Amino acid sequence: MSSLTRIVLDVLKPHIPNALEFASAIAGQHEKCRIKLTVTEMDEKTETTVITIEGKDIPYDAVVETITHLGGSVHSIDEVEVQGSGYAPADEA
Repeated sequence: MSSLTRIVLDVLKPHIPNALEFASAIAGQHEKCRIKLTVTEMDEKTETTVITIEGKDIPYDAVVETITHLGGSVHSIDEVEVQGSGYAPADEA
């Protein structure tokens, strides 16, 4: 079985919560993940963001649920890394 180790999402979010609160809320729900949020555009009511999530086994559906609960919406998956269960990097083999 494979596990999701990195994903980059294009997310539209409201101004509130702000970027720090938004990223912290996602990290708080998914403690084994590292979250990086970059605001790429702003208008009167929303912010377009790029959210990079890294971790050992990212719970994608739960992440999307958290984003939706915070008032955001995932526009696209822009990048993804998946690791097979038998994979071991050369320096760990």
